[in-house]
Amino acid sequence: MDPSPRTPGVDSEVGRLREVIVHRPDLELRRLTPANKDELLFDELVWVAKAQEEHDAFVEVLTGEGVRVRSLHRLLVEVLADGAVRDEAVALRATVDACGVELVERVRRHLAELERDELATRLVGGVTVDEVPGAREGFVGGVLGGTAFLVPPLPNAVFTRDPSAWVGGGVVLSPMQRPARQDERALWQLVYHHHPDFAGLAAATWYGGDDRPGFPATLEGGDVLVLSDRLVAIGLSERTHPVAVENLAARLFAADVVDEVLAVDLPKSRGTMHLDTVLTVVDTDAVVLWPRVRELATLYRIRPAPDGGPMRVHRESDLDAALARGLGVDAVRVITTGEDEVAADREQWDDGNNTLAVRPGTVVAYERNVDTNRRLTDAGIEVLEIPGSELPRGRGGPRCMSCPVVRDPVR
Repeated sequence: MDPSPRTPGVDSEVGRLREVIVHRPDLELRRLTPANKDELLFDELVWVAKAQEEHDAFVEVLTGEGVRVRSLHRLLVEVLADGAVRDEAVALRATVDACGVELVERVRRHLAELERDELATRLVGGVTVDEVPGAREGFVGGVLGGTAFLVPPLPNAVFTRDPSAWVGGGVVLSPMQRPARQDERALWQLVYHHHPDFAGLAAATWYGGDDRPGFPATLEGGDVLVLSDRLVAIGLSERTHPVAVENLAARLFAADVVDEVLAVDLPKSRGTMHLDTVLTVVDTDAVVLWPRVRELATLYRIRPAPDGGPMRVHRESDLDAALARGLGVDAVRVITTGEDEVAADREQWDDGNNTLAVRPGTVVAYERNVDTNRRLTDAGIEVLEIPGSELPRGRGGPRCMSCPVVRDPVR
C-alpha cells in the first residue's frame, strides 16, 4: 500500500477506494446514559469495547483491500502540534454558551494543559464539570453538578460520512441538523485547514465552509451520493433541507462540477434519515435498494439553465431510470433488501442498504443482514462482511462510518 498522500477526489461511489478517513469510537460513547442517549441520537447504550472491536474489524477489511485508512483522531493530534491551532480548537469547543462566562477560561486552561493525544480525545469525548479542577465552585458548575457537560461529547463522530463528503475535487462540510452533531464540522475544518496533507491543495469547499449556513439550510453527507463524475444524487431527508440542496446544486453548477442533481425526497423519519439508508451503489451498473423507496420517494431533476437564469427543475417518476442515467448505463441492476416486505424492512433498519464499495462489484456490509448479503452475492457482488452488533445502535453502516477522500476514476 502506497502510504503517500494523494490529491483528494471522489467522482463515483464505486471507483477503487484509495484513501478514507474513519473515527474509532472511544470516550464519547462512554458518555451515553439512559437519560441522554436519545438526545445524543442513539437507540440504546453501546458496549464500547465491543464497538471498538467491530470498528477494528472494519478497518482491517479496508486495509486488507489496500485502502489507506486515516484516523480522524490521529489527524487532529497532528494539527494540534501547532500552538495556534490548539488555541483555535479549544476556543471552538469550550465556549461561553457551553460553560458560562465564569468557567469558560478555566475550562480552556484545563484543555490547553493536556497532551495532544488527550486533547484530541477530549475534543470529541467532551469534558464534565468534575473533570475541570475547581469547576464546582462557581454558579454554573454548582447548579449543574459534577456529571454535566461543559464540553459536550460527540458520540456520532464514528459516522465520518455525514460531516465531510467529497464531490469531485471539493468537499461538503455539512451544517448538520441535530444539535448533538453540529460541533463535528469544526473539527473537520481544523483538519482540512491546517493538516499538511490537505492545506494548500486549494480543494474547494462546495458547502458549509466560511459561509457557515444555518437553519434551515442543513445538509448531511449521508444524503450525498456521487453517481458519476457529472451527476450527484442528494436526499431530501429529515436531516437535509431543500434550501441546502438548491444552494449546493447552484454552487456545483457554477463550478462546472456536475451537469445534474437528482433530488430524492424521502419520508421524514429516523428509519430513512439519509439517502444512504435506503440506497447505495454496489457496481458500475448496480445498486442495493430498499424496495419501498420506489413508492415513497419523489424525484426532482435539477439542471442549470443554459442562459444563467433559474435552474430547471422537473419531476420524475421512475427511480430506476433516473439511477441508470446517473450511472451512465442503459439499465440499472437493482438488488433489493431482504426476501419479503418484513425482511426488507428489518434489514433496511439494520443498514442492509448502507454498503461501502471498495471497488466495482465489491462492498463492505454488516454480516447481520443475511438475506440482503445473499442477494448481493447471487447478483455477482462480492460482500466483505464485518460484525455489527454494537455499531448499528447509532443507526449507521459501513458507508456511514467512512469518509472516502480518494477514489480511482471508473473506467
